[in-house]
Amino acid sequence: MTVQNLSQAKLVVVKVGSSLVTAEGRGIDQAALNRWATQIAEIKSRGTDVIFVSSGAIAEGVKRLGWPKRPVAINELQAAAAVGQMGIAQAYEYAFAYHQIHTAQILLTHEDLSNRTRYLNARSTLLTLLEKGIVPVINENDTVTTEEIKLGDNDTLGALVTNLVDADALVILTDQQGLYDSDPRKNPQAQFIRRIAAEHPDLERMAGGAGSGVGTGGMYTKVLAAKRAALSGAATVVASGREPDVLVRLLEGESIGTLFTSGHSRVAARKQWLLGHVQMVGSLVVDDGAEKALTAHHRSLLPVGCVRVNGHFHRGELVAVLNTEGREIARGLVNYSSGEIGKILKTPSEQIAAKLGYINEEELIHRDNMALHR
Repeated sequence: MTVQNLSQAKLVVVKVGSSLVTAEGRGIDQAALNRWATQIAEIKSRGTDVIFVSSGAIAEGVKRLGWPKRPVAINELQAAAAVGQMGIAQAYEYAFAYHQIHTAQILLTHEDLSNRTRYLNARSTLLTLLEKGIVPVINENDTVTTEEIKLGDNDTLGALVTNLVDADALVILTDQQGLYDSDPRKNPQAQFIRRIAAEHPDLERMAGGAGSGVGTGGMYTKVLAAKRAALSGAATVVASGREPDVLVRLLEGESIGTLFTSGHSRVAARKQWLLGHVQMVGSLVVDDGAEKALTAHHRSLLPVGCVRVNGHFHRGELVAVLNTEGREIARGLVNYSSGEIGKILKTPSEQIAAKLGYINEEELIHRDNMALHR
């Protein structure tokens, strides 16, 4: 099941709306960024990792270029984003440097998260940054996006990143208090909802209406983000970013805003997806020792236990794991291509780099990306 409140979370994706970082669209609000950095530093000191999804590149670019208003031409929007991204990166670096925390800028598009190889590369990069104590700051790559590859809004981006890294929770901070059972601007009797299942059938009806004039999404996009995050077992909180120390208080377990719970287990959801796929692109044959490690001890598959590779496939594709008798014992997503695996069969993990000249992961298939046949 999902975390029941955020005090249980060890990895949180925080998405902050444009109006909370750009002084209502007038460019970067450094004082606001400093406050977010202070809260995240406090959270990290308590053992919770944070990935920050931030808007504001175009608004900052418009300000730096001296344009009187936000343009509508795609090429001008992309130019503003390119200029603004420099400012965003500098501003976050400055804010976190006060707390002796390094930051990294990650720019993503829909293609990065739909292409399996790029998806895995993005995941590996983010997890490595977190392991090193670095706070990733993520935005959509507006300088290259077209309608075909655009994610659409940073609520969606936050949910996709939550799924990408298997985060425990997604926090969406906005200029709204949370979810009501109807639009409070039209219905004075609207009831505020503190907690609701992300799978609730009436969510989208409740969320009708637009948000501020600065961001691209209203409560509707936030509800859709919560539903998407729930698919990988993550809880979502939608709350006002104007609340004092809202992140710290949420991570202490305080009820602020609306909590969307998930009925899915994080790992179980992925493994159910793996078992449901009929078509696989190849297979790996493992020795008796590896079979026991997988089936009896639920370990990851290492190259040292793999004796043969069948088929042609790329990193991130789904393959079957067979024992020496040819029976399928598991299936999973591979960290290496068939050609690479052919070069490291029966190889201890510490020798992968010597044979390939690099190393993606120590495992051929991580146990979290593997489903066993019972």
